[in-house]
Amino acid sequence: MLSKNSMALGVLLGAVLPGIAWLVFGFFYKDAFVLNKPAIPYIIAIGLNLVLIRVLHSKGADNTTRGIMLASFACMVLLIVFKVRLT
Repeated sequence: MLSKNSMALGVLLGAVLPGIAWLVFGFFYKDAFVLNKPAIPYIIAIGLNLVLIRVLHSKGADNTTRGIMLASFACMVLLIVFKVRLT
């Protein structure tokens, strides 16, 4: 099911870092703001996904990088909807 170069593996890998950030800052540090910005930990996690995309793309795992990109964009949309209030 999950080969080394599959989109499903990429989606799972891409959801790990934002998921960890959500668990840590959602349950343990509920009211903590980093630099007075509530979305900074999630943006850092998605930035680390970009590093992962770069490394895997250089190794030729194109389908996996597409899955990580898909998960990163989905997390960014969720971040904008739930954390960043556009007024």
